Amino acid sequence: MNRIMVMGVSAGVGKSTFARKLGEALQLDVYHLDTIFWKPNWVETPLEEFRAKQKEIVKKDQWIIDGNYSNSYDIREQHADTIIYLELPLLVCLYRVLKRRIVHSGKTRPDMREGCEEKIDFKFLKFIITTYHRRKKMMRTRFKEFQNSKRVVIVLQGREEIKQFLKEYERGGRGTM
Repeated sequence: MNRIMVMGVSAGVGKSTFARKLGEALQLDVYHLDTIFWKPNWVETPLEEFRAKQKEIVKKDQWIIDGNYSNSYDIREQHADTIIYLELPLLVCLYRVLKRRIVHSGKTRPDMREGCEEKIDFKFLKFIITTYHRRKKMMRTRFKEFQNSKRVVIVLQGREEIKQFLKEYERGGRGTM
C-alpha cells in the first residue's frame, strides 16, 4: 500500500479522520479532497483546476487521498494500488454530520480549507439521505473493476472494523509497505 484512496459511503462516515490516522501510522502524506475543492467561503474550485491539482499529487510515489468526488475518480483510480472503503449505517453518518456541525461551530475543521467554517443546511442533509443507497451500490461496482486489475479493495463496515484496522497499523501490523 503506497497509493491509497480512502472513500466512503457518505459524508460523516469518517474518511478524513481515518485517512489522517492511517497517514500517521504509515508516515504517508495525506491529501483531503475537500481542501483542494473548496476555496474560502465555500467557493468551488473550477473542475479543470481541481483535476490538475490531483494529477500533480498522484505523480508521487506514496500518498493517501481521502474523498469521493466522482468528477475526478478516474485520476486517482489510475494511480492507486489500494482503495479503503468505509461504510457505516445512514443514521450514524447523519448523526456524525450533525455532531460535527456542533463541535466545529464557527470554526474550520482540520480537513477543510481555511475560511470554510463548518455549516449544515437542508440541501446537504437531503443529498446525504437521497444518495446513500445509490452510492453504496455504485461503489461496489467500481470496486469490482478496480480489483479486476489486481489491485486491493478493503471494505471496512462498522466502527469496530475501522478501529481494529487502524490499531493493527498503529502497532506496525499487516506487514511493511
